[in-house]
Amino acid sequence: MRLASPRSPRPIRQCFVRSAGACRRRGAAVLAVLALVLGPGGAVGAGVERVSVPTRAAPAVLLATLVDDGGGADLDGGRHPLPAPDPGPAHRERLRRVGRGPRFLPRSSRQASKPWALTRRSALVALAASPCARAQGARALQVTSFPDLDRAAKAAEGEWNRRHPQAPLKLVSRSYPDHHTAMNAALATRAGLPDVMALDLRFLGQFTAGGGLMNLTELAAADGIDLGRVPTFSRAQASTHRGELVAMPTDIGPGSLMYRQDLLQRAGLQERDLLQSWPDFLRAGVAIKRATGASLLASAGDLLDIVLRSGLRDGDGLYFDRKGQPLVDSERFVRAFELSLQARRTGLDLALTAWSNEWAAAFRQGKVATQMMGCWLAGHLKNWLAPAQAGLWRAAPLPGGALASYGGSFYAIPKGAANPEAAWAFVRQMVFERDTQLQSLKAIDAFPALLELHQHPVMDEPLPYLGGQRARQLWRDVASKVPATPIHKFDALATRVVRDAFEQVLTQGRSIPVVLREAHSLIRRRARR
Repeated sequence: MRLASPRSPRPIRQCFVRSAGACRRRGAAVLAVLALVLGPGGAVGAGVERVSVPTRAAPAVLLATLVDDGGGADLDGGRHPLPAPDPGPAHRERLRRVGRGPRFLPRSSRQASKPWALTRRSALVALAASPCARAQGARALQVTSFPDLDRAAKAAEGEWNRRHPQAPLKLVSRSYPDHHTAMNAALATRAGLPDVMALDLRFLGQFTAGGGLMNLTELAAADGIDLGRVPTFSRAQASTHRGELVAMPTDIGPGSLMYRQDLLQRAGLQERDLLQSWPDFLRAGVAIKRATGASLLASAGDLLDIVLRSGLRDGDGLYFDRKGQPLVDSERFVRAFELSLQARRTGLDLALTAWSNEWAAAFRQGKVATQMMGCWLAGHLKNWLAPAQAGLWRAAPLPGGALASYGGSFYAIPKGAANPEAAWAFVRQMVFERDTQLQSLKAIDAFPALLELHQHPVMDEPLPYLGGQRARQLWRDVASKVPATPIHKFDALATRVVRDAFEQVLTQGRSIPVVLREAHSLIRRRARR
């Protein structure tokens, strides 16, 4: 496995020599350790090359010798053979006085006449045991994340640190938008890159297309990991147009309708009245509003987002076709705009912005009867949105038989990460280990991406917040049917343009076909830049 940074490949030999200056004051101690381990004329094992070290050599020379085989080879697979680095004029003078040439310690018959000799293998062992080497080898694994996903990494920290004491976890968490902005800037400038970055599905397209993330398909293959252990649709979301998987799903968001069972009962309705079709869903909302005063939706935009995802098949894009052409003037978009406009005109939504303070307050005050999102919403309702409403909420499939993935979290390794080996080990632990995935499920109610965990008894447990409903069975069934919809690099742009167009329909009364034609042209024009 390659040990040099993908961004600026540097042989291990150079790494040692560059760090030698920091170890110079401990050079005598290092030599003493070597002498104790090997003794005078240290024995040479079969097949191990003998190298000779003058006792007056500086530590930089010693370190270079231990990893230089005299022929410019390195430990980076021979892909970057370089001459031995120059230790500087002072060390060259010392070498001259002890009878060495310009290269540090070439193989020659003079080796046998030196005061003592050692093997490269035993020398590296001795150096690894020295305080200088331990200080040089310890490097924290920097993982950047956002709430609430950061708590999953925090829950795994103890086990990670136990297994990897030389790469203790350093977790950096920022707010949801700030995190993705910072990661975009880090990839663009190649500065401040973490070892592992968490990414949300909403932002994934721009990251997968940027070319700044490592190909995890190759790493998984090298470790014999079957990528079929995570859902096909989540792999499609994190793959480039060349088929490279550049982010690994750690949790998924099977689309679900959350509804207030008590409000439905007061309106004389049952769950099936919400689910048969989208028009039936809106008619049920009228009955709920009349009987309880609660609104069917927090925002008509929620209905728009879900209807846009209805009827997709494997390989279909949300905003772009397979040739990269915008789809926003298609019948699917017209239908979504019409239904969402109807919800607004009949007073079925509160016209609130998702995740705003007013939006959260509406849930706590019992003003919202339903919410369509990923199944992870149940955890938010329980933990902070409406904890006092335990037992009142239920989960159901999306109306009209719609199947959609709404959200999901991924881990990616940027090219140029300082600690790529440890980074991949962390991703493996968070995604492909049952115990860690189960821990994340219990810590943040994140539905696991690891398919083998979908058969775990935890899926059959009743959820007290949802009135004892075994809702994970429902979400597991939805996850098995969600189509594999690829992510386009301009999906985030298209989302903004479509939402702006919908806002014009709601607030300015503009024609739906007209705004969609304009949105189509705008997306196509901006995507060509």
